[in-house]
Amino acid sequence: MKIVLQNEIPSNSSNSTEIANTILSRIGLLPRKSGSTKNMNKVLLELYERSKLSNKMQQPHIALMSVEEMAIHAGITRQTFYEYLVRWIELNFIVKQNYVIVKNNTKKILNGYRLNGSNILNAFEKVKTTINENLNQTLNLTKKLQNEIKREKLIKHKHQ
Repeated sequence: MKIVLQNEIPSNSSNSTEIANTILSRIGLLPRKSGSTKNMNKVLLELYERSKLSNKMQQPHIALMSVEEMAIHAGITRQTFYEYLVRWIELNFIVKQNYVIVKNNTKKILNGYRLNGSNILNAFEKVKTTINENLNQTLNLTKKLQNEIKREKLIKHKHQ
């Protein structure tokens, strides 16, 4: 997993679109190539709206978005969105979900992705946990490196 954190800050008069873009940028979910879509924030905002509606109507399948729908909101092809989808999933911002809907004795399976929480804040807490776990592992590796350097120096001095 490649985590790219940015230090972008929204202006004081930012609207929801600008704030959503800032959040996605700060956690590395905006496109990294210049000229790519500038509409990734629309995916986040739509996931949130669906999550709210799903909670209100107590129908969890409403929160789902297919990759095709996400790509349409982002203004890119489905295939291109799959490349971004990996990052969203690895950070635990969204999760894949399947629901079976029974209507008139007919089963329909719905597959899609939803926020990994009941709202954006809950989903971001999952992202924060993922990033903190990565930082904690890096801290442990740093301690191991420091101890290994000391050990190697002791061995080197012992053999001289």
